[in-house]
Amino acid sequence: MRNTAKITTAVLAAGALTLGLSACGSDKDAASDTSGPLVVAASPTPHAEILDYVKENLAKDAGLDLEVKEFTDYVTPNTATEDGSVGANYFQTQPYLDDFNKKNGTHIVSVVDVHLEPLGLYSHKVKKADDLKSGATVAVPNDTVNEGRALQLLAANKIITLKGGVGTAATPADITGNPKKLEFKELEAAQTPRSLDDVDAAVVNGNYAIEADLKPAQDALVLESAKDNPNSNLLAVKEGQEDDPRVKKLAKLLNSPEAKKFIEDKYAGAVLPSF
Repeated sequence: MRNTAKITTAVLAAGALTLGLSACGSDKDAASDTSGPLVVAASPTPHAEILDYVKENLAKDAGLDLEVKEFTDYVTPNTATEDGSVGANYFQTQPYLDDFNKKNGTHIVSVVDVHLEPLGLYSHKVKKADDLKSGATVAVPNDTVNEGRALQLLAANKIITLKGGVGTAATPADITGNPKKLEFKELEAAQTPRSLDDVDAAVVNGNYAIEADLKPAQDALVLESAKDNPNSNLLAVKEGQEDDPRVKKLAKLLNSPEAKKFIEDKYAGAVLPSF
């Protein structure tokens, strides 16, 4: 049985404020009380599923008391980690984390890489990327790093061209060649799979593709390559918490042969171990 606290987007703002206040007013919060459970903020799929596997199959023997909190956005897990409401998070890539810290003045650091979710281009209207018509609308995530990844994916597959050196900071303004005259619709990442009936195609993060019953290895028109990919999803904590014995135990379990087999068996190429 899953023992997971689910937190929906509708209550995130109020919940984060309440948690922040309680953390500031307590001598022992989720991050500093190493005698209590390690509370980890995670996206529902696949992050919380992987954590639930660890909790139900590996944590007890390792002496780890693990609690998983699910979040449906890409902001609150970091703010909750920063204010001590949770002890760690597992939902993001290193480029996203670096950008978040820079923009928000947070102090979140990576502990260990766990898996890669290949970003893909999907469509309900065409079977191949070449079939996109002139003027087609393509939805892309609107956060800095994931939008950059989306545009780099399109560029790698010769659908567009980009200015040299823009990397994951790329925006539609950096497009130098657009032979199909594609129009880009910038949406919150979680909304991209839901837009597929309204746009001609959408670039969707791997976790949201899985939640939408898309099979990246089969359904994507084009898919990120796993080779030399810097976008592994990682376990992260607030700076200074890296040596928490609970965090060290979880890092070891997430990189265990058992976790690797679970990821490979459950996700069949839609999620790839990074270790």
